[in-house]
Amino acid sequence: MPTLIRNVTAITLDDQNPILRHVDIALQDQRILVVGQAPPEFTPDEVVDGREMVALPAFFNAHTHAAMTLERGWAEDLPFERWLNEKIWVAESALEEEDVYWGAALACCEMIRAGIAGFADHYFWMDQVARAVEQSGMKALLAWCHFGIGTEHELGHKTFDDTVAFVERWNQAADGRIRTTMGPHSLYMDPPDVLRRFVDQAHRVGVGAHFHLSESQEQLDNSLASHGLTPVAHAASLGLLDLPAPTLVAHCNAVTDDDLALLAEKGTWVAHTPKTYQKLAMQMPPVARMVAHGVNLALGTDGPASNSDLNLLEVMRVTGLVQKEAQRDPEAMPRTHLLRLATQAPARAMGFDRSGVLEPGRPADLILLDTTAAHWIPRHDPLAGIVYTAHPGDVAYVWADGKLLYRRGEYLTLDLERIRWEAERRAFRMVGKPMESMREYRG
Repeated sequence: MPTLIRNVTAITLDDQNPILRHVDIALQDQRILVVGQAPPEFTPDEVVDGREMVALPAFFNAHTHAAMTLERGWAEDLPFERWLNEKIWVAESALEEEDVYWGAALACCEMIRAGIAGFADHYFWMDQVARAVEQSGMKALLAWCHFGIGTEHELGHKTFDDTVAFVERWNQAADGRIRTTMGPHSLYMDPPDVLRRFVDQAHRVGVGAHFHLSESQEQLDNSLASHGLTPVAHAASLGLLDLPAPTLVAHCNAVTDDDLALLAEKGTWVAHTPKTYQKLAMQMPPVARMVAHGVNLALGTDGPASNSDLNLLEVMRVTGLVQKEAQRDPEAMPRTHLLRLATQAPARAMGFDRSGVLEPGRPADLILLDTTAAHWIPRHDPLAGIVYTAHPGDVAYVWADGKLLYRRGEYLTLDLERIRWEAERRAFRMVGKPMESMREYRG
């Protein structure tokens, strides 16, 4: 519906990086009509008072496992291998298809509340995630995770062909808000012949891939021993970095300079999820070297089982603080760069190339932050306020493709109370059942 936001401060994130004060933003037909002064003939159905608010492009989450909201707080204070083998994959042995819908719906509520309009998800029973995305009004790039080590080890005993069928069934669904991609779990789980099948099917269908890559020195060493190649070089040799749509890889904690040059050359997107690395005491990826090599970098939360929440405001803050300290350089990771890593960069990684900028003709994916709380005052610099002081509680309005999803505490597309109730009872059921692991981590 035509909407007019009056008298707002706009962070456009265009090439000139302007901060426009006391402007109007008009939304019509899923697009931004104007940023400046609304034309006199524009007749909105809704007018929003933007005084003491900041408008900016909505956030996009480059990598998560949305339905793992059901395992939030279940696997704490454990190293990565024990976290996976003793808790996560054991709990997921009790996961049922309908659980994924409610876990993903809960994640959608949490992300919308934090100003996130789109996310890249990598999980199981992805028809249920697509259902939640369709109802929520959000955007998403969805990948059905597949291990390729035998049907008995796949959740729901789904086959390779089942995951490919999902990709075809949902790609460009929900008026283009849902995009799909191939979803091998990783090079350390999926055998090379299965990975080659993913490459063949990606070319046939015209999509990319989303998978975990080079998460530890152990994985790098094992890949060299098994294939004579680093995980990144192995992925390239299999064709996983030369697909019809962008390849999105999560993590790249342990990589060489040759790996980074290869990732940059191929245009591969790397999702950086620092809270997970901190919480599981994992090696932090070499972000400064990635930037220096020109690697496409985008911020993500990872799943809430490993980082506890779906808050890209906090991920921006952590990224900036960690990199300034690690590089011993207070000028590292400027605030505008961090904002781009949380908005237009992940949107591009997901295939929503036009999102992430407030200018006429762009998709109307934007949020309003209320700047009246005590932690915003004094408001010397709205960019600093967004990156280093804002909370999800400051998010007042969220639009995706011009549709209003959230207004001052009110969810307009999802029933939060029903979702909270269903998600929690299903989470308790999962961990209360006799459990056994369906697979074992072997880096």
